[in-house]
Amino acid sequence: MAEFADRAEVRVHAGHGGNGCASVYREKFKPLGGPNGGNGGRGGDVIIEVDPSTATLLDFHRRPVRRAGNGKPGLGSNRNGADGADVVLKVPDGTVVKTADGEELADLMGAGTRYVAAEGGRGGLGNAALASIKRKAPGFALRGEPGPELNLVFELKTVADAGLVGFPNAGKSSLIAAMSAARPKIANYPFTTLTPNLGVVEAGDVQFVVADVPGLIPGASSGKGLGLDFLRHIERCQVLVHVLDCATEEPGRDPISDLDALEAELAAYEELTGARMAEKPRIVALNKIDVPAARELADLVEPELEARGLTVHRVSAASTEGLRELSYTMAAVIAAARAAAPPAEPTRIVLRPAPVSGPDFELVATGENSFRVIGDKPRRWILQTDFSNDEAVGYLADRLAKLGIEQALAAAGAAPGAEVLIGEEDNSVVFDWDPGVTAEGVGLGPRGTDARLS
Repeated sequence: MAEFADRAEVRVHAGHGGNGCASVYREKFKPLGGPNGGNGGRGGDVIIEVDPSTATLLDFHRRPVRRAGNGKPGLGSNRNGADGADVVLKVPDGTVVKTADGEELADLMGAGTRYVAAEGGRGGLGNAALASIKRKAPGFALRGEPGPELNLVFELKTVADAGLVGFPNAGKSSLIAAMSAARPKIANYPFTTLTPNLGVVEAGDVQFVVADVPGLIPGASSGKGLGLDFLRHIERCQVLVHVLDCATEEPGRDPISDLDALEAELAAYEELTGARMAEKPRIVALNKIDVPAARELADLVEPELEARGLTVHRVSAASTEGLRELSYTMAAVIAAARAAAPPAEPTRIVLRPAPVSGPDFELVATGENSFRVIGDKPRRWILQTDFSNDEAVGYLADRLAKLGIEQALAAAGAAPGAEVLIGEEDNSVVFDWDPGVTAEGVGLGPRGTDARLS
């Protein structure tokens, strides 16, 4: 298996809430001392956190399914169940979290930044919490809510200040090795570099990170070579450095045509993804001028490149000629970009509670004398109900009636026996509406029963 991965598909499971407990206090000469069933514990969350010691998403290829702990059920004597354990997924700095459909959920930058990808289900209430004047000793408890299951996509966009762009064997890895302490693999054959390399460079009092992009060739936007997969690693860069090989012996290639081909692929990537590549400043590094023929070619093409408004440096990774000047030019552009950027704000959690105004449900006609109830409250109440317990079903009917569903059905023209669906579309609970049975004035039977269902 490869040692580097910058994209991973992950399935996360938040923990289920624990069921509430239906218990009654009993002792000698006191057989019915009142309900004392505890609440179920809350399910664990799935949390994604930036970890500076993590550099790749490889671990998610090995283990693509991650589960949080389930809440424990409540117990008698008013003992609540324990909450489920959270699961924290460690990701590299610069990881973007998306849905399977490509919707961006979070862009995680900065050590310790967290995002709750899936919240655990709430625990069910025990019968002690459900007791009321009407139901002094409920014979039922609420079930815990199931935790959501999500398919997520993690994409790593390297956090670097400068990006080196060039053809294979243009000398990008050699430049990083000569300018920093990085030691990437260097060899004299195309596509030696198969993963982005990072190096830290110091120029005066400016320190910055340089990254190279492997395998960018004409036609990469249509899938040739390594494709455009690695271009995401320079989306965050503040300056792009075109590394042009002045010593290539391939027919039909020269620094000018190489530059045009690279810019065409960057434009294709921008069109495909919307990344703002055209806005980034460019620097041109004419590489391998330690070769006499390459120095002569650099003398020929430098005026034309400068006529295009580009800053040009003639460099050699082998002899280190021109690297100091190149690093100071890069540092100046990066320092200016940092000075123009707004001040960084401390990471904080923003709570956006759902608005309290508006209806709690929506009634939609799905056919002749058939209706669907849509809303978060009815959906949650269905999941919490133990349908094997008649008293629990009667309690659900009372809750739905108080919410106004009975009146809404009557106003919508529902006839007796109307089909009412509540819950998820692929797993709905179906009721037959009987307007002659109401929730008001109905006496309760023995614990666990309801006269309306007899």
